[in-house]
Amino acid sequence: MIKTLLLAFGLFAAAAAAQAAAPQEMSLEYDLYRNGLKLGQVTDTFIRSSDRYTLTSETRASGPLKALWPGSIRLESTGDVTRQGLRPEQFQHARSDSPHKLATARLDWKQRSIAYQYKGESWTVDGLRDGAQDQLSQVYQFMFAPAVPADYSLQVVSGRDLNDYRYARSEGGTIETPLGPLVTQQYQRITRRPDEKAVTVWVAPARNNLPVQIRVSEDGVILEQRLVRASVRD
Repeated sequence: MIKTLLLAFGLFAAAAAAQAAAPQEMSLEYDLYRNGLKLGQVTDTFIRSSDRYTLTSETRASGPLKALWPGSIRLESTGDVTRQGLRPEQFQHARSDSPHKLATARLDWKQRSIAYQYKGESWTVDGLRDGAQDQLSQVYQFMFAPAVPADYSLQVVSGRDLNDYRYARSEGGTIETPLGPLVTQQYQRITRRPDEKAVTVWVAPARNNLPVQIRVSEDGVILEQRLVRASVRD
């Protein structure tokens, strides 16, 4: 409970400062590895116009492993930038080689529900909570939230379902990046089953929690994104 007007002003100022530091535009490129072998590239773009944002991520395979991903995978998140960070309104997951598999999730914050569309089917899921992110915006919410606790829980909306995730923070060491060596913190998803997907995100506090490395492990396959190019405009 906030007991004094001074404390209330302090919290508002901290949130405003965090938003002021958040970028207006970003263009980020990551090299993508599969079990240590370079698979391709991931290009993420963020554009903010007033209180609206558009965030896209495109993954393309290259080289000898291109047969694993003959097309491209595109994720898109659109929504509002608020004092609590990103608030997505629509998320899409598309594959260039399978256009019929376009998955769309529309977040209705008034009704606290998500409307899904996939392969000609539509359905609605209730229970949307404050602070929920989509599959793409969750990675960049580290940059826009006023503060990210060491024990970080959130709902994540994908193209077809809604999940509750929890991350634990620890020191991530220093990682070489195109912005120079950056001291990082890592957020590791707490898994409950041996076969559950494990996710770790390394963010750089000195660069407003920019994601510099992401690792996903599932069924013996490790996919890792490593930042190789960055253009950020505040």
